Amino acid sequence: MTNVTLLNHQDAPVVFETAEAESGLIAIATLNAPKSLNALNYDMIQLLEPQLRKWADDDAVAMVILKGAGEKAFCAGGDVVSLHKAMSTGEPANYIEDFFTHEYKLDYLIHCYEKPILLWGNGIVMGGGLGLMAGASHRVVTETSRIAMPELTIGLYPDVGGSYFLHKMPEQVGLFLGLTAASINAEDALFVNLADHYATADKYDAILTAITAEKWGKTASLNHEKLTNILISIDNISGRVPKGNVKDNLEVIQKLAEFDSLQGKVDYIQSLETEDKWLTRAQKSLAHGCPLSCALVERQLANSKEMTLAQCFKMELGMSVRCGEVGEFQEGVRALLIDKDGAPNWQFKSLSDIDEAVVDSFFIARWDEQSHPLNSLTSS
Repeated sequence: MTNVTLLNHQDAPVVFETAEAESGLIAIATLNAPKSLNALNYDMIQLLEPQLRKWADDDAVAMVILKGAGEKAFCAGGDVVSLHKAMSTGEPANYIEDFFTHEYKLDYLIHCYEKPILLWGNGIVMGGGLGLMAGASHRVVTETSRIAMPELTIGLYPDVGGSYFLHKMPEQVGLFLGLTAASINAEDALFVNLADHYATADKYDAILTAITAEKWGKTASLNHEKLTNILISIDNISGRVPKGNVKDNLEVIQKLAEFDSLQGKVDYIQSLETEDKWLTRAQKSLAHGCPLSCALVERQLANSKEMTLAQCFKMELGMSVRCGEVGEFQEGVRALLIDKDGAPNWQFKSLSDIDEAVVDSFFIARWDEQSHPLNSLTSS
């Protein structure tokens, strides 16, 4: 039986534990808000970042497991309800800047973490949850995984490093997912480079048992290799991955490249005559989503093609603070999560209503290099 030590409190927003392996310790962080599908709030962020740094410096810790409490979700996104509350006061900039600054620092830390991080992407993984997942070294998805960047529906855009990881997907797929908020499953995630391994949801205990039975090495590179081998062995006994949607529709998606304008791309998606349920849901989300978000996604991806990870997060922080000022983000959260009427009253009803200067305002530098809240991020 695995010997597990609780490091904080079982009711904490993030529960921290260590499990004894044959040699070394396995650190485990569990997002602990199952009633809200482990939505990532400010308290969680403030707990996770320093603890991950502590484990990084602890020679006894060989690797980290990051997971969510309950069976429904790893993390259904950031706590945008608290952000709505801040926006509703009329002076949102300070809280929004603080929230996103710390969230992006956490995401960046995971991307750059030297030790292996196994992220258990079971159930819903959306928005801020995907920000945590994207940078982990060993991302595991299951038959219940449901992954999306649904910011289009709330007047935001695919942040948390989306400017970086959406470019790692096959051509045009990142743009399509950003424009449509389409959800993907385990096979899709593996195909678009958002996941590394597949395991059925009932295999977590077997994975933990195998991990704690391992004699972990003294170097991070060796431990990365050891964890990969364990997960490959679980892959081999997990059966067939549930069939996805992206690969079968890749030719349709990649025709977006034939259209020079955003309006042309949107019209193309909307004009598709298809009985494919995944595509029709994507069309519906696009039709009801925020037009300004569409414009931001396109510009975001165009601007970030050659950016480093750090540059992407710095750009996104400016965009996110601006989203808190313009009003569409506040209205989108209101309609979806506050009043729950499902009827957002967007300021910009269509792409043609959006002046180029409005989009430009999201990309104007708010800080110089010395005063940027994320200036501690390196150029990697």
